[in-house]
Amino acid sequence: METLYSSLEMISHIDVILALLIGSLGGVIIGAIPGVEPAIAIAILLPATFSMEPIVGLTLLLGIYGSSMFGGAIPAILCNTPGSAVNALTTYDGYPMTKRGEASRALALAYGASFLGGVLSVIALILFAPILADIAPLFGSREIFLACLLGMVLVVITHTGQHMAAGFLLCLGVFLSTIGLEPIQYTQRFTFGQPWLASGVNLIVVVLGLFALSQAFILLVNGDENMPEPEIKGSLFTPLKEVFKMPKVFLPAAGFGVVMGIIPGVGEFLAQFFSYNLAQKISKKPEEFGKGSPEGIVASEASNNAVPGAALIPLLALGVPGEALTAMMLTVFYVHNVVPYPQLFVEQFDFVLSLYICLLILNVLALVFLMGASKWLLKVVVIPNRFLGMLILLFSFVGVYSLRNSLTDCMIAVVFGLFGFILKRLSLPIVPIILGMVLGGIMEVKLRTSLPRIDSLIDFINRPVAAVLFALIVFSLVMFVYSLWKKRT
Repeated sequence: METLYSSLEMISHIDVILALLIGSLGGVIIGAIPGVEPAIAIAILLPATFSMEPIVGLTLLLGIYGSSMFGGAIPAILCNTPGSAVNALTTYDGYPMTKRGEASRALALAYGASFLGGVLSVIALILFAPILADIAPLFGSREIFLACLLGMVLVVITHTGQHMAAGFLLCLGVFLSTIGLEPIQYTQRFTFGQPWLASGVNLIVVVLGLFALSQAFILLVNGDENMPEPEIKGSLFTPLKEVFKMPKVFLPAAGFGVVMGIIPGVGEFLAQFFSYNLAQKISKKPEEFGKGSPEGIVASEASNNAVPGAALIPLLALGVPGEALTAMMLTVFYVHNVVPYPQLFVEQFDFVLSLYICLLILNVLALVFLMGASKWLLKVVVIPNRFLGMLILLFSFVGVYSLRNSLTDCMIAVVFGLFGFILKRLSLPIVPIILGMVLGGIMEVKLRTSLPRIDSLIDFINRPVAAVLFALIVFSLVMFVYSLWKKRT
């Protein structure tokens, strides 16, 4: 109880409350704008959070991360254009419902499912936290190294049809993390005598280039689209009650979201895939899926909104980000010299609990805001692409320059922006580069810390948690090779 009081006191400060409001409401608006991913908004805001307290900066970014999925359902349902990539599956059933005059019902189902998915995941993880506190002391340098390696393996495996590209880009990210002064003896690597490379390639500069600048270039090149302003007819409150009558759909969906969120490198897409397929199998009307099924919307939205809370587990407990958004959040910790590690759940559990309470509150704020402001939010759906592109371009350069007042950083960001633009045009993944940069740096430090106490590979995996993680890596690789073999036979 004392920990709960401490957590509530931590989030009762006016700056935390403002961060909650701005993050949750701003995230909804950003999610509702097609072409503006939450990763872009987080990348632009990231430099500004460095001057804030960790709880304030993380609450702001977490608000945008979680609530953007609420807003992303609006264009997905009304215009068949997902606001963010994780809302793509919502278009399968949301847009057909709009075409048959059930837009209000579809939106209410999406809002309700997102709310339940988010709240249930936070409650489950708060209850699960004491177990994590007991497991935390079992993690040392070699366990964290193996957890990072498992994350890398899963990143490659989960990019179906793009395994080679994902692996190459992941290795590119690892290489970028080695440029500059190495972290143990501070000798220069891959600087080629250039002083501007001595400090390495800044992660935030790469993030802003790959995500924000690349998207700005795409919006500017594609030009404006004549998208008609959608309409919502009828009340949103009556169909909202429908969601609570589908426990067989939203409970498993939230469960998949929690499990997939905890596993590094997996995230929303796999959670949606499993929950959508399960919902179709247990449905009394499976033939309606893809043609306007309410259960399809609930399964999709409940699963993707359950992921953000669960994704904090590997981030806080191991310092291992599961995807690009949590990788960005990790930098907020490092800037404030707060290193995520297993003992965080033991020594600063009030801090962890305060983040989960904030996540719980932002789900409530997002739902209340959407129920009252959906008709006004339709205006942001039709904002011209080129105007958005210029805004993103402007804020991105301001963010990059403000990091170190360096024009060199701006030029590096442009290079990565052009590279990201090419990758997006070729439909190749960007996230592996960011994860490679983050996980590569962590793995190097943990490996070199472990080596003096290790004489053989057996010594590396002779502890329970290390053995389990190694077994998971081997199992994942074996199943991956087996699935490739089955496809070819």
